[in-house]
Amino acid sequence: MQNQINKLGAFFLNIIPGAGHYYVGKRILGIVYFLISFGGLFMSFLVALASHDGEFALLGWVGFLIVWSISMLHLLIVLLKSPNHTAAVASNGEMQAVIPVRNNDNEKFHVILLSFIPGLGHFHMGLMQRGLSFLISFFGYMTVMLFLTGVTSSSAFLLLFGVLPVIWLYSMFDAVQHIHRKLAGEELVDRTLFEDLEAGREDGRRSKVLATLLSAFPGAGQMYLGLQKRGLQLMLLFLGSIYVMDLLRLSVLFFLIPVIWFYSLFDGLQLVSRYGREQLQDKPVIQGFMNHQGWLGAGLLALGLYYIVANVAIPALDVRFPEWRLQYRFSTYLKTVIVSILLIGGGVKLLVGSKNTSVKKESGAKR
Repeated sequence: MQNQINKLGAFFLNIIPGAGHYYVGKRILGIVYFLISFGGLFMSFLVALASHDGEFALLGWVGFLIVWSISMLHLLIVLLKSPNHTAAVASNGEMQAVIPVRNNDNEKFHVILLSFIPGLGHFHMGLMQRGLSFLISFFGYMTVMLFLTGVTSSSAFLLLFGVLPVIWLYSMFDAVQHIHRKLAGEELVDRTLFEDLEAGREDGRRSKVLATLLSAFPGAGQMYLGLQKRGLQLMLLFLGSIYVMDLLRLSVLFFLIPVIWFYSLFDGLQLVSRYGREQLQDKPVIQGFMNHQGWLGAGLLALGLYYIVANVAIPALDVRFPEWRLQYRFSTYLKTVIVSILLIGGGVKLLVGSKNTSVKKESGAKR
């Protein structure tokens, strides 16, 4: 007879505080964790509704996260201390011996658990170079972004932290793939991520999994598949839109950001699905981009003038003539004026373009 606990199942069940403890047999402890976490959260919402103060609800969520973290940590300690064992039972029903075993579920549990910190799961399987590449990629990228944010005092770099979940998910997925291969009896090869990319180039193939994950950041998936022009345009369009809208406080147009992100994501997913079946063409999103150099130059010129006026001219005049309240008027009315000009200019451009198209169609029909 075999007496084993599904450690991985208990770990994921404990996403609901106390459920994992209840599953492993510590029922009273599980009920206590459940009541404290959800009871405290419910009471905080009641107090927030009664007092019309949202801070009580926020405190309730903070308390819930603290209890959840304690519950998860406690369960991990319990699971790591409890060895899997096989009990040999005699014909008369008496237990004769208990023999510790290292089964597949236990091995998989340890790898997945350690992989919550990128690279540690690979270390556990003996893949030192691969684990080190994931560890350095994750924490090195985080350190660089924090350094740039601190040096420049700009919160724009915080947007690039969205790459970290992609690295974390890929590390987790890669560790699960390798443990499955190991348990199936395959020989594991300790290669770094860069060696994988080089091998992909030599074979003329790219990893569809990595391309899909990179597509979460606009343009990155397209660039990985070799579509440099398309990927670069999407990346510049996404980051440039965020920068300009934040700079000019154009909150009215912030709805464009998720539109660009979804367009880039689904474009990347479509390209991944077509990769390997047909030849992908590097078509820019904006055709004839080099023909629009005049518009680009005008935009850069306008941005430079805005910096000079906003950071030099207006503050100097505001100190010289405080009764004019230039700083207040500039920050209050500039957004409305810019948005109005953009909308009117865009409308005029569309009207002129539609007229030109209709005239060309009529002249072509007469011929």
